[in-house]
Amino acid sequence: MTKVLVIGSGGREHALAWRLAKSEGVEKVWVAPGNAGTGADSRLENLPITDIEALRDWALENKIDLTVVGPEAPLSKGVVNVFRAAGLLIFGPTKEAAQLESSKDFAKAFMKRHAIPTADYETFTDAKAAHDYVERKGAPIVIKADGLAAGKGVIVAMELAQAHEAIDQMLEGNAFGDAGARVVIEDFLTGEEASFIVMVDGNHILPMASSQDHKRLLDRDMGPNTGGMGAYSPAPIVTADIHDQVMREIIRPTVDGMAADGIPYTGFLYAGLMIDRNADGTASVKTLEFNCRMGDPETQPIMSRLSSSLVDLVQAAIDGRLDEVQAQWDKRVALGVVCAARGYPQKPEKGQLITTLPEDSESLHVFHAGTKATAEGTVTNGGRVLCVVGLGDDVRSAAEKAYEGVKAVHFDGMQYRTDIGYRAMK
Repeated sequence: MTKVLVIGSGGREHALAWRLAKSEGVEKVWVAPGNAGTGADSRLENLPITDIEALRDWALENKIDLTVVGPEAPLSKGVVNVFRAAGLLIFGPTKEAAQLESSKDFAKAFMKRHAIPTADYETFTDAKAAHDYVERKGAPIVIKADGLAAGKGVIVAMELAQAHEAIDQMLEGNAFGDAGARVVIEDFLTGEEASFIVMVDGNHILPMASSQDHKRLLDRDMGPNTGGMGAYSPAPIVTADIHDQVMREIIRPTVDGMAADGIPYTGFLYAGLMIDRNADGTASVKTLEFNCRMGDPETQPIMSRLSSSLVDLVQAAIDGRLDEVQAQWDKRVALGVVCAARGYPQKPEKGQLITTLPEDSESLHVFHAGTKATAEGTVTNGGRVLCVVGLGDDVRSAAEKAYEGVKAVHFDGMQYRTDIGYRAMK
């Protein structure tokens, strides 16, 4: 019987742990530190440890067979290096490989070096030089904090004043701490975004189902950028031809390039794409960013559709034999709607009692993210509180199921988008 540890506390980790627990031969799944949702699931157990060395010691003592890392922070701190050095099996990139996400400058330089299509860019630590560059380039333009900023360090400036303000906030106002001590300024790309997530074992690649995220807070992609307000899978924009093009032009060169640079990549790899249709029917596909883990909220609908054993897939990846396995998918569409706290993304309120939740069913799953169990009941404990996933025969029916579930969620100040999946329902 397999003992599994999942590191993290968000909706992505709840979905991963939920799917891992369904794999045949799994004795138990621990989630460190977990949330109220993982704590309430009888097949899962929360583990209140976040320190990497303490987690390693616990995993050794409890003879954990397999560890899966959810969020970017422990990856950037080297949790994979620490676990591997102790002889523990863990799925994720090393600290060195995780720079693809933890440093935008590292990722852009890597893409330029290996001819991976992306927007033109420059990197700055000096505010005046950054302001001068923006004046020369004009708007719209994209300002990114170099380091990890929990999905909020990207400002898509439609006007010059907004770009200058973002530069001042990051380089002079310390808005993102060390993450914003260096900024990457890149050209604005037009088109439709999609998320392309694969599993990598250092050489072989196993694509996950395609998905599309909704980054903006408000309907019709208005308002500030967030960590993601909803997602659905599969994404119709990723046709078979575009899938092959992404694998050929972006994913394969990335895996080969990391190996050539002496930093073999293992783990989930997420490429955020911008897909622009050309007049002749072809598509221009460019890389917006890399994440070194599953996306959130994309994981929730993707895991809702996965019918293969996730433990078997992860084990194959750790063994370097991803070429020997295939992932099987529910043919239905899965669509997830994020229920966020009042004040998100700037200053989310915490501590609001969640008074009602819908019942899980074969076509409806509720994944917890920013929640905490208290004596009074489950309360909000973060910006993105829940992700309600509905499954249906098409995007519209999956959305109807998800929003039916959302209507049964109640906590003070709850906000959510009402149009998740709208691009696929034109």
